[in-house]
Amino acid sequence: MDTTAKRIVKVLILFCILLGSLVLYLSYFEIFVVAKIQDNPYNKRQWMREEYVLRGSILDRNEKVLASSIKQDKQQIRNYPFKNLYSHVIGYSFKEYGKTAIEKNYNNQLLGIGNSPLTKVKDKIMGSDNMGNNVVLTIDHTLQKNADELLRGKKGSIVLMNPKTGEIYAMVSKPDFDPNTMRDDWQDIIENKESPLINRATTGLYTPGSVFKMITATSVMENNSNQNYFCEGKTNIGGYVLKDYHSIAHGNVDLEKALIYSCNVAFSQMGIELGEEKLKSTAQKYMFDKQIPFDIMSKKSIFSEEVKMTKTELGVSAIGQGKVLVTPLNMAMVASTIANDGNMMKPFLVKEIINSKNRIIKMQPPKILSHVTNKENANKLRDIMIQVVEVGTGKKAKIKNVRVAGKTGTAENGSDKEHAWFIGFAPANDPKVAIAVVLENEGKTGGTSAAPIAREILKNALNRVQ
Repeated sequence: MDTTAKRIVKVLILFCILLGSLVLYLSYFEIFVVAKIQDNPYNKRQWMREEYVLRGSILDRNEKVLASSIKQDKQQIRNYPFKNLYSHVIGYSFKEYGKTAIEKNYNNQLLGIGNSPLTKVKDKIMGSDNMGNNVVLTIDHTLQKNADELLRGKKGSIVLMNPKTGEIYAMVSKPDFDPNTMRDDWQDIIENKESPLINRATTGLYTPGSVFKMITATSVMENNSNQNYFCEGKTNIGGYVLKDYHSIAHGNVDLEKALIYSCNVAFSQMGIELGEEKLKSTAQKYMFDKQIPFDIMSKKSIFSEEVKMTKTELGVSAIGQGKVLVTPLNMAMVASTIANDGNMMKPFLVKEIINSKNRIIKMQPPKILSHVTNKENANKLRDIMIQVVEVGTGKKAKIKNVRVAGKTGTAENGSDKEHAWFIGFAPANDPKVAIAVVLENEGKTGGTSAAPIAREILKNALNRVQ
């Protein structure tokens, strides 16, 4: 083969390598990158689409309009009629600040991007191809307002849900903001030390305190551990003195009494006896250390980031202190799991997507997320939670003629004021609603301040849900 022929072969080989590399890159780009670029809220093509597609509305479960768009002077204006009320659930959609929450995660649906070819043809024929889809939430507007009013003036969160389906009826985070006035208030909002942009319900990580004892109790039942303990009001664990509330000595207690009176000493003994592997395994069944699939951004609850926990860490973790951190959403799911015979349902905010002709194009059915424990254990835990409300620390959650199951929590958190917690469900014999309430740096016990708020919301919810 002469020199010229060899050069031609080398050029052809080089050309084939370059062409192959281009094909591989384009394939990679199409499969792994395109979707991210399309979904990026700062993608100018999306904003160009919004110039000629009227963004769909967002509705509550009873079709009350919570967000809508109008065209004005060739511009599209997004309106949030209830101001602060849905700032963390619906979020906002502005060119300057991007998108958050439902506005972000359901942007394509609200713009009609990705509709099936058949749907597009129908819309084209019927003259509605410049209209986005509407997103229907599981939220009940009346219950959302009720939760918002009860949390007003406080910091914290309330999550109300259906324990049997996973539907979120109300989700409130305080402090909040008005998306309608963001352009004028943006600087004040981002400089606010109270962090109003943070959705405390899904991304706020709190020390849970005694509400975590439901996880420890589940682990004790799952592992057939010893259920008899002795409480002197305090105990020394590896040099760390752990005390009960006011150092009250409860004497001989079983699992039931330990939960009813929220005995720290007994639960620290449970954690140490269970050991890290068993307690962590149960926590992970409750979705700790795991990403909860949800319609808006959420953070993982944390059981332990330690490779190997010490005896002291186990003792304090078992009572919901130490390095344990939770989101209110996850704790509402814990209550829901016990209410739902030990099965944790996948939580969801979006009920269905409907097009501009009111045809349903997508529905979100209930789905089991985790099989945490068996029905027998769940029923035992439920019965104990009933006693917590009847005679224990949760008395202020009582509702006349309705049995409420609950657990209170008072969590030390590094400040001089504790977080106040309540989780629970009602009616206890056939649960329709489950709840988590956390009051940030409240400085009072969960039974004193969080339980009465839970009672009011549960009572109102039972009058509205079937």
